[in-house]
Amino acid sequence: MPEPDRALNNAGARLPALRRVLFEEKVAVLCMAALVVITLLNVITRYLTDQSFAWTEEISIVLMVVMTLAGAAAAAGRDAHVRIEVLYDGGSAQRKRLLRLFSAAVTTLVFVLLTVLFARMVADEVRWAETSMGLGVPRWWFTAAAPVLTAAVALRSLLWGWRVWRQRAGPD
Repeated sequence: MPEPDRALNNAGARLPALRRVLFEEKVAVLCMAALVVITLLNVITRYLTDQSFAWTEEISIVLMVVMTLAGAAAAAGRDAHVRIEVLYDGGSAQRKRLLRLFSAAVTTLVFVLLTVLFARMVADEVRWAETSMGLGVPRWWFTAAAPVLTAAVALRSLLWGWRVWRQRAGPD
């Protein structure tokens, strides 16, 4: 599996490393920390009082979704997504370049579609004034991050594809 920060380009040369921490990685780490704190507080409360916080499940689900999408955006920005190594490693530099371009294009397309669908979902939740089951707050508070983060995955994937596209094709 290629190093996530220094993947090979189509000619076998190393692409420049992304040394800075991506914003999406910070979001994912903050979500994980919040999940740990919320879960720990809930466990302690249940142990001491035989009661649990009703809101922890709703918040935990939202944090897991945000963490997953933020991690996906960071992975797309570093070309660190899972790939079928047999197809990728077994080919020429030109084949690897084409597979990377195809992967970036398909990922961008899928996440643009998801962005549109999530945006429609949030708009419907606002329009119909839906509330969450546990807390009774507007549901869009929880789902508003989804279109933003799916757009981030699409953008990171598009930018990665652009980096690969700009690299000159090497000999086979």
